[in-house]
This record gives sequence, C-alpha cells and structure tokens, in this order.
Amino acid sequence: MAGNPQILIVKLSSMGDVLHNLPIVWDLRRQLPDAQIDWVVEEAYVDLLKPLQTNAKFKGIDRIIPLGLRRWKKNPLSLIYWQELFAMKKLLQSQSYDYIIETQGLIKSAIVCQMAGQSKNAIIAGLANATDYSGYEPLVRLFYNQLVQVPKQLHAVDRSRWVMCSALNWPVIDRINNPPQFYPDYFLSSLNQKTPFESPYVLCFHSSARDQKRWANSNWIILGKELAQRGLQLIFPWGNLAEKAISQSLVDQIPNAIVPQAFSIQDYFGIIANARLTIGVDTGLTHLSAVLSKPTIEIYCDSPLWKTEGYWSNQIRNLGDLQSPPNLETVLSAANRLLEIN
Repeated sequence: MAGNPQILIVKLSSMGDVLHNLPIVWDLRRQLPDAQIDWVVEEAYVDLLKPLQTNAKFKGIDRIIPLGLRRWKKNPLSLIYWQELFAMKKLLQSQSYDYIIETQGLIKSAIVCQMAGQSKNAIIAGLANATDYSGYEPLVRLFYNQLVQVPKQLHAVDRSRWVMCSALNWPVIDRINNPPQFYPDYFLSSLNQKTPFESPYVLCFHSSARDQKRWANSNWIILGKELAQRGLQLIFPWGNLAEKAISQSLVDQIPNAIVPQAFSIQDYFGIIANARLTIGVDTGLTHLSAVLSKPTIEIYCDSPLWKTEGYWSNQIRNLGDLQSPPNLETVLSAANRLLEIN
C-alpha cells in the first residue's frame, strides 16, 4: 500500500455516532501521516468535525463534505436541493479513493459510498452484520466489496475501529493499550473561556429523541434542589419546543435554575468544557461532554451500557443500563464525588 492513499470516511449522523467515529481519524493518521482523509457528514454535524480539520497545528481531516439529506427529504422536488446533491456528487468524484470506510450500515450511507470516485482496486468496507440495539439495513451488503463481521455486542468506538482495521488489513486495535482520542489538545485548551453563565453551573441534558431514554422528572427536580443547595446553578438546555417546555417545568421547581437560549454545537464546546458537571441521558450532548473528558454522568435508562459508555476517562460515570435506570441516590452520590474532585 502506498504511503499516501486517499481515504473516505462515511458517517453521516447522528451526533453520538459521529463523535464515537472520531478516533479512527487519529488511528489512520498515526499509521498513514500523508494520507488524504475526507469525511462525508450530515451538514448539521459539520461543527463536530471542524476541530479535527487539517490546519497549521494539526493534521487530521483534509476535506469535510457536508450532506443535506435531512433537509432535502423535507422537499424532495426542490430544484435547489437536486442542484446541491449533484454538486456534492461532483465533489465526491473529484477524488479517486483507495479506501471507503462506512461504519453505520444504513442504505443512505452505502449509496454515498457508491457515489464517490474510486481507484481501480478500491476497498469499500462496511458492516456484514448488525450489532445489538443498532440500526442496520441488510441490503447495504450489496454496496460493499469488503464485508466486516463484528461481534454483536461491541462498543460504538470499537466497532468503527474494527471496520477501519479490516479495510486496511491491520490488527484490531486494543482499546486498553490504545485508548481512543477524540479532539486535539490545542483545541481542548482553547475552550477555557467565558461562558454565558456567571455562577458555577451543572448542565442537565434531560431529553432524548426517544422518550424511553428519559430519566424521571421527579428525579431531576430532587437532584436539582440538592445541587442548588451547594451554590450550583442548574442549566436545562433544550433542542425543540417540546423539550423547552419540559425544561421550563423542571426549573420552575428548582431554585435559581434556568432554561437557556438555544445554542449551536459550536457554542456547546465551551459551555460543556466550563461546566462543573454535566449530567445527561444517553444523548448526543452528553456524549460530547464524555468525549471531551469533562466531569460527566451518563444516565442509561433504556439502552445498553456497553454500546456507548465512556470508558476512556476517570471523569466519566456510567450509571444504569437497558431497562434499568439508576435511582436518585446513585446519581446524587456520583455527582457529589465528581464535584469533590473537580
């Protein structure tokens, strides 16, 4: 294999999935420092990748190629959207990729793989099977020329690394000896900045796309009251109007708690980095706190712990499991311990 192959990563969404795919950029760069590495991602998550984009301080992702599929689906007959699609296809075909790595196992991702320019002996690697509790569409196997069989219970980070290693014919990476990296140190140090909040604060990500993942409102209220007594301000962010209404109902019962304005992903980097603590259910912004290795409590109520738990930092506490939400006392105890050491 040449020392500068052209590699395309296809991981479109969602926030947590994109975050847990980041370590393969570091893995590739360590072995192939001169490779061309591009990534196709849903436009809503471009900001998650920008800190890894190649610049004077860091060699990472050479091209971020945004995909507006979610927006296009809302009005598929729009001429503008079709023009954008063909422009993206032209961009994908401007390179002749030697390796195309698709770690999600969805038809939409597999189609993107086929749209990309390919060298004569290009490897298109993707999942040969589903992992438990993950979306997978078996027809994707028709789009790959290298099918990667993975264990049915495999952490999202490890699954991405497994597919990548198979594509490059490398030994599977040992998570113990080679813990995953996510963001560059220079970027992390830049996040120590002024935030919109004046008091020491705790971020509470109470909402998820699936209601079964939510922790009981009554628990959030009691937890909030306990932490407020320690002089901490409880912040309850939201992503849509329904979540905002729930946030408001919670802060109405917690002293000095607030419902903030809407924030962008770019805003959240600094807001999370400067929080005394982040407590959240199994959702993208909670995982962002974990990959930043900030004090984080991940609450699992109806999803398996093994799938996305933060295992790379002693600043992370993973509580609960599939259909087994943690009780209030367990979360409060974990919060107190993290606050004491930070």
